[in-house]
Amino acid sequence: MDLRNIENLIEGKEWTRLRDLLREEPAPEVADVLLELEKKARVLLFRALPRTLSGEVFSCLETGTQNALLVELADEETRGLLAGMNPDDRAALLSELPGQATQKLLNLLGKEDLEEVRWLLGYPEESVGRTMTPDYVAVRPGWTVGRALDHIRRQGIDRETINWVYVVDGSWRLLDALTLRTFIVTDPEKTVEEIMDHAFVGISVFEDREEAVRAIQRHDLEALPAVDEEGVLAGIVTVDDMMDVAEREATEDFHLYAAVRPLESGYRESSVWSLFAKRIPWLVILVFVGLVSSGVIEAFEETLAAAVALAFFIPLLIDSGGNTGSQSATLMVRAIATGDLRLGQWAKAITKELAVGVSLGVALGLAAAVLGIFRGGAEIGAIVGLTMVAIVFVANLIGTILPFALSKLRLDPAVASAPLITTVVDAAGLIIYFSIATAILATV
Repeated sequence: MDLRNIENLIEGKEWTRLRDLLREEPAPEVADVLLELEKKARVLLFRALPRTLSGEVFSCLETGTQNALLVELADEETRGLLAGMNPDDRAALLSELPGQATQKLLNLLGKEDLEEVRWLLGYPEESVGRTMTPDYVAVRPGWTVGRALDHIRRQGIDRETINWVYVVDGSWRLLDALTLRTFIVTDPEKTVEEIMDHAFVGISVFEDREEAVRAIQRHDLEALPAVDEEGVLAGIVTVDDMMDVAEREATEDFHLYAAVRPLESGYRESSVWSLFAKRIPWLVILVFVGLVSSGVIEAFEETLAAAVALAFFIPLLIDSGGNTGSQSATLMVRAIATGDLRLGQWAKAITKELAVGVSLGVALGLAAAVLGIFRGGAEIGAIVGLTMVAIVFVANLIGTILPFALSKLRLDPAVASAPLITTVVDAAGLIIYFSIATAILATV
């Protein structure tokens, strides 16, 4: 869409032309245009959206932009907006608002929508129950396929997806999940029970939503049924919602891995102060952790004075250790996040990384020893070479173990961030370096 053309239509108050133009555009494209407009024009454009489109566009916006729009809209407009949103998107919005604002919006919902949202909000934060939608199609096993198809035609109009049809008993317990194609190609006189294979994949409503992402990816599904502890079908999670979850979780891990507290909204919506507040805590902590390195250098001052050439290799050794630790931590964090590695497989991962660490250490140690010989003689070469082997080995081990240890403590393994790994390895590396130097120089 041409942004300048949109601005001209708003300035000219040509609402009919603007509405006709927007009606043909995908919701994500309209959301991007909204973000480019000034605050006043943004509200005017949103008010011009067709009602069927406004809920979809609103769901595409960051939380901060959603909150700002809700403040500007009248109660009647807000009521219409909330009613037009999917139940899962509506619950996600209300769960992220302050309590007072949430209560105000709940008061604007109709009785049916209010009961639905309160039901969704009753599940734990970041659980499948908070993400699922009750908009699905269910049939009974005793129905004929023809009757089931008639039911799908009537009920499927306003459902989020009808590609999957769920079979439930009289108590609404999930018995099977069948594709729409199965019903279309089957003899209408057959019963649903005759075409059931009981080979469906489901997930608990109390499970972490990341597990739903993995299940959808692993089984290549468009929708995943969510059941309670009694096997009752409570809702479904769809692939589009799970893609949003996967993006948010990946972004959060990236932020944590860079020692930045996760942002509540996108970078574009974040103020200078919020960005400062998210970054400063870890930086201050790392400054104090870094003082340990200074203390190590001070403790080995005599060793350093005895062979000044040792000082030239401190950055080389410390950086190599930090880089190695960051590499192994990144591999472990990502493998745990994607389910490629389970917590119970920590011993297998550590065994593998022990071999990798030794190989990397020997390769880099030989190169460092050659540099040490050219710079300070055989003794310095031996010190630098042995130190490189030890530092790389230890750093690789720390980077491997830390994510598993954090996961065991129910902390996000991404907290094993590159700055944290680097700072820890700095102190450990200096201790190793000067200990080896002291031992070798003492024998010379």
